[in-house]
Amino acid sequence: MEPNAAASLSERLIVALDTADPARAAMLAQAVAPHCGLLKAGLEFFVANGLPGLSALSQRPLFLDLKLHDIPNTVAGAVRAALAAEPRMLTLHAAGGAAMIEAARRAAEQSADHRPLLLAVTVLTSLDAAALAATGIPGSATQHVLRLARLALDAGADGLVCSAHEVKALRDALGEGPALVVPGIRPHGAPSGDQRRTMAPAEAMAAGADWIVVGRPITSAADPAAAAAAIAREINGA
Repeated sequence: MEPNAAASLSERLIVALDTADPARAAMLAQAVAPHCGLLKAGLEFFVANGLPGLSALSQRPLFLDLKLHDIPNTVAGAVRAALAAEPRMLTLHAAGGAAMIEAARRAAEQSADHRPLLLAVTVLTSLDAAALAATGIPGSATQHVLRLARLALDAGADGLVCSAHEVKALRDALGEGPALVVPGIRPHGAPSGDQRRTMAPAEAMAAGADWIVVGRPITSAADPAAAAAAIAREINGA
């Protein structure tokens, strides 16, 4: 699924269904589907409902955001199992190392139909330089993102998950090739919550993001469909 295949920029909006309740997830999916390109199911939903639960989210292509991070053999097995859901995108942590990513790529290529895009998570948008330093990683978040990005792409990842604040640096260093999926998106005036490195939708698209991920500003809104439509209009006008 290439970004330039989207009929409009709004199809590059991914809505994160942040709930463990399958009925609520199905309701949200139905409401926001006309205004986005993909639906994201993450750990909260997957741990509660497993692969069978994903069938309720069929209104749009699926972004399965599991952030896999384990030894290569285990991650390869998890990727093979995830293929049953036919996700368009699947995430794993770049910090798992080259051998893990290579194993994931080999497993993904066993897909009988369309192989999912493998996206390597660089630095979570909930972390900043101080939080990284507390884990023993020196320097800025951008420096660490670039190190992990090069490792992941060399090992076979199709793209990266990064904050909007690293998009320009990644484009300057790596060009237009890697798909960049950007979470931590907050419309102007929306609370940032536990996110540290955030940006507004149109600004993230203008910076060079291929897809943006929006969760709580849509799913916690009184009218999720209207909230998704407003963001779609904003990025269409970017």
